[in-house]
Amino acid sequence: MLSLPPVQKLLRQLPAGPAGRPKKTAGGDTAEEVTSPVLATEAGQPACYSALRADELRPLANPKPTVATGPGASHAVPCHDVLCRAVPCHPPGVTLFLSPQMIARGKNASDLFPAVVKNVACKNIEVKKLVYVYLVRYAEEQQDLALLSISTFQRGLKDPNQLIRASALRVLSSIRVPIIVPIMMLAIKEAASDMSPYVRKTAAHAIPKLYSLDSDQKDQLIEVIEKLLADKTTLVAGSVVMAFEEVCPERIDLIHKNYRKLCNLLIDVEEWGQVVIINMLTRYARTQFLSPNQNVSVGTSGCPRSVSSQVVMAVAQLYFHLAPKAEVGVIAKALVRLLRSHSEVQYVVLQNVATMSIKRRGMFEPYLKSFYIRSTDPTQIKILKLEVLTNLANETNISTILREFQTYIRSMDKDFVAATIQAIGRCATNIGKVRDTCLNGLVQLLSNRDELVVAESVVVIKKLLQMQPAQHSEIIKHMAKLTDNIQVPMARASILWLIGEYCEHVPKIAPDVLRKMAKSFTNEEDIVKLQVINLAAKLYLTNSKQSKLLTQYVLNLAKYDQNYDIRDRARFIRQLIVPTEKSGALNKYAKKLFLAQKPAPILESSFKDRDHFQLGSLSHLLNAKAVGYQELPDWPDEAPDPSVRNVEVPEWTKCTSREKRKEKVEKPFYSDSEGESGPTESADSGEDLVARKGVGWGPLWQGHQAGATTMVTPPPPQPIPSSSIVSTSLVTDLEGLTLTDTSLAPALLSPAFGAVRTYELLHRMAGEGLSVEYCFSRRPFPGDPHMVAVQIQISNNTDAEVKNLRVSEPKPLSGMRIQEFPEIERLAPGDTASVVMGIDFCDSTQAANFQLCTHTRHFYVSIQPPVGELMAPVFMSENEFKKEQGKLTGMSEITEKVTLPEKCRSDHTIVQQVTSAANVGRVPCGADNEYRFAAKTMTSGSLVLITLERREGAAAQLTVNSEKMVIGTMLVKDIVQALAQ
Repeated sequence: MLSLPPVQKLLRQLPAGPAGRPKKTAGGDTAEEVTSPVLATEAGQPACYSALRADELRPLANPKPTVATGPGASHAVPCHDVLCRAVPCHPPGVTLFLSPQMIARGKNASDLFPAVVKNVACKNIEVKKLVYVYLVRYAEEQQDLALLSISTFQRGLKDPNQLIRASALRVLSSIRVPIIVPIMMLAIKEAASDMSPYVRKTAAHAIPKLYSLDSDQKDQLIEVIEKLLADKTTLVAGSVVMAFEEVCPERIDLIHKNYRKLCNLLIDVEEWGQVVIINMLTRYARTQFLSPNQNVSVGTSGCPRSVSSQVVMAVAQLYFHLAPKAEVGVIAKALVRLLRSHSEVQYVVLQNVATMSIKRRGMFEPYLKSFYIRSTDPTQIKILKLEVLTNLANETNISTILREFQTYIRSMDKDFVAATIQAIGRCATNIGKVRDTCLNGLVQLLSNRDELVVAESVVVIKKLLQMQPAQHSEIIKHMAKLTDNIQVPMARASILWLIGEYCEHVPKIAPDVLRKMAKSFTNEEDIVKLQVINLAAKLYLTNSKQSKLLTQYVLNLAKYDQNYDIRDRARFIRQLIVPTEKSGALNKYAKKLFLAQKPAPILESSFKDRDHFQLGSLSHLLNAKAVGYQELPDWPDEAPDPSVRNVEVPEWTKCTSREKRKEKVEKPFYSDSEGESGPTESADSGEDLVARKGVGWGPLWQGHQAGATTMVTPPPPQPIPSSSIVSTSLVTDLEGLTLTDTSLAPALLSPAFGAVRTYELLHRMAGEGLSVEYCFSRRPFPGDPHMVAVQIQISNNTDAEVKNLRVSEPKPLSGMRIQEFPEIERLAPGDTASVVMGIDFCDSTQAANFQLCTHTRHFYVSIQPPVGELMAPVFMSENEFKKEQGKLTGMSEITEKVTLPEKCRSDHTIVQQVTSAANVGRVPCGADNEYRFAAKTMTSGSLVLITLERREGAAAQLTVNSEKMVIGTMLVKDIVQALAQ
């Protein structure tokens, strides 16, 4: 008999449920059950509920009926059927215990729906959670029964428990009935304003469900998405961006004002959300910024050391599609690290590495050994590693790679061996100096015992011989002998094509090969038959004496072949090569048609053109456009307006006094009172460098720091001897005079106008309350005249003391030097410290990278100088200026026509704008319509001479003379931009 656990024996004795199963009375008669214990009150629960112990419920979680052995044994009854008959009579706890367990084990628990849905109004919170878990799974299948509980779900949306509110909305959005669309829309709008971020996240998840049910609701859903995009919590960010991508990916204007905030929140979002946001930001950057390979880069940040392979892959594709070519290499190490993961992860990563290695070969060359193949690798992983190794092969490492390939050929995996032979052929094609070596090695494989190895070698040799057929006639003869042994159709067809194409090199062997093939023509595969016909035609045209009868015999056999392609080919060739009255003029051109010189085949990687798909996408993996794939947009020709990303900053964030700063930090760091500008209140007006330093998401915000400036009060000047002090008004008065006394300090003549530009080095969100700004003070750096003095202002916006502020591990480029500022031992809450550090930029606008460290954290930051800050003012007379200008002509002179706006036509304004763009000194000039300035570069001391000549009306001409042509070009651009403001 069937042996059941005690609890299942008990279930058989339970009273019948609402299905109307009869129960036996004490007298043996049957009586119809009219009530269900499920609907009984807690006081009236049946006795069987208390009889169910935990150890008896355990078999139900994993029901395995025991079948008794012996003559009376019957067929086993599945426990699933037992449960489905028994559960309807159970009290809520047992019913809700069974159904999730069955769902988790992949069992169909839809039969329990009527019993479970009755418990939706249960007051027990734990039971209600289980009910909602079940209903989310089966509400779409049992829509009619789920609709009966709509009012209960609506009440659940008002429940004090956030989990119940979220679960009710999740179930409501899972009922795919158009009639309740208005109810779903109202529920989503209310949930979007819920106090709980978990409920708002669930509202974001419900938006795509409603959109797929009724696309006419798109306008209202966009309003909800716009509201949720302004949410400051990391829990909601990923979900609402996913809803944005599903519903309205074309509404890029919704992202503008939330762009910086999403960049700030990105590091704290869950892994799934990070992937979604990064993919969205990739497409956003391709439409809103210019290509970084056409602009000066700002430096690089490290690839995030995420434990999630999908996040690393998402950042890798972002670097590949957005970063400058010189900075893409930082992702190589992270991708190589993923090769230690499971084979599924390796497969996806290697697919992307194979695509990257075609255009960015250098980034993976240091990790060549990481792509060596292990015997335990699956076949598909081996083939992908071969692809990468072949892409990385060059004249330097080809000998190492070929030695590896020799080892792989001895593998027992035949598909892998065939791929290795193809890889050898590709190496021979791409690297000319090893072509003969590879060809000789492949010829040796023709004596291999394995027919598949020989066949693949023949195919590859055929392609290589097309490049130099005259030098390898012996190889063609050797391959002709293989027709007796090789049976693989593709290999036989390749040999026949090779003999026919170069039959003049083997005039004695080719007719004999045709004779052998004519014998076995009827038994050959179609691809071989076609090549036999081609061989016969070519021999008829070049050696008709020996092959005329054989050709006619082969054409007659092909005329009656079962395959219509072969029949058509035979008729066509007969009319073409055999002259008749009907053949016409084509017969004269038969030799040109058949024996024309054919170009050698190009052995290319199958991943060559895959980069038009976004890396990491399913379309890239399949090499075909998948449903729902969004094309990666092209870079714009002109940069869109960056001001659309500007967010108005509340007035209290602009105050600089220490008292107001203290008032601000009395509140929690992530307080709700910060308003929407909390994560976005950086002063970078439109070029999006937020969160770049210290969090590791670099190239998306690089290349745009030049516009991230704010005009603030200049730092306090260092003491100057009283004998050297000259007032600003006095400098203005002396502008028209010819001064020859060089005792005047040139620094006093240049930055006399306007305020000093400050740049953000570390945003307070990325710095966990520590904000850092810097400016170029335009004063000599003590101790080294070749260094640019950078004044750094550090503010502690937290309520805790910051200790040991210092610069650590500077990583300047070759020739660049950094002089760190002295360590700041303590910085009290609300305090601000100002320090000076020196940087020798080597007359380059490349960024200086270093770490800003505290006693607990390290922040990766970089400083990039505008070209105008790489020089120091020089005082000279008008004659000296003209003399030096005469030496810097030709390619050292850059001229640009300028149209001066009405507000920039006075002498004072012109001088102010030029000196604000560059650290230059005014040179006296006798002409009223000319302005001259002079400076020298900090490192090399090269002269930079600037002349602005006003002409009629608003027209002017700007001339810059400098032997540093790159600096001169960039300086012209900056000055023109300054004059246009």
